[in-house]
Amino acid sequence: MPPKGAATHARLIDEAMTQVTVRGLAAVSLQDVASAAGVSKSAVLKHFQSKEALQTEVVDAMIERFTEAVWRPAEPLPAGRERLDRIFQGELDWIDGEDRPGGCPLKAAAMELDDQPGPLRDTLKASQVRWAKVLKREFRTLNPNADDAALEVLVFQFKGIVLAYGHSRRLLDDETARAQATSAYRMLVASAAHA
Repeated sequence: MPPKGAATHARLIDEAMTQVTVRGLAAVSLQDVASAAGVSKSAVLKHFQSKEALQTEVVDAMIERFTEAVWRPAEPLPAGRERLDRIFQGELDWIDGEDRPGGCPLKAAAMELDDQPGPLRDTLKASQVRWAKVLKREFRTLNPNADDAALEVLVFQFKGIVLAYGHSRRLLDDETARAQATSAYRMLVASAAHA
């Protein structure tokens, strides 16, 4: 794809993702993306042959951007507490979504797709399963003797804190949400040593 075409393609993905975080995957049409990006619908169709193709690329872009925002800054840090701390802060920052009006697009897509079989759900589920394995590995570093069941509970609790943060911060406008989430996370990490 020529540089100008690649830039337009990226801009259309950005616009679609912005709309998806607020309205959901199913509600965003090719025309919506075209109007918001200031191009014709036929121009959008040159990049994405269908709404389904656009949705697929948007989900892939969400996963990639999450990886870049949350995992990449944590990856070079020592495994265990230091890396988990950075992952946790990265997840909260991702939910705050300064570059997006609707918070975490992955959580929005997960709620929309959880009961809808198909390739979008499969892609999203696979990414979340991989992420849970990363978290489990990091928790194992805190307590190498913990059994799988205990580690899976820690991952479940970690995800619960992140979800509760998004709910409190974005829906309830709770200014104390980050402090509460951080306290809950610290308690979780302290308990991980005894899992």
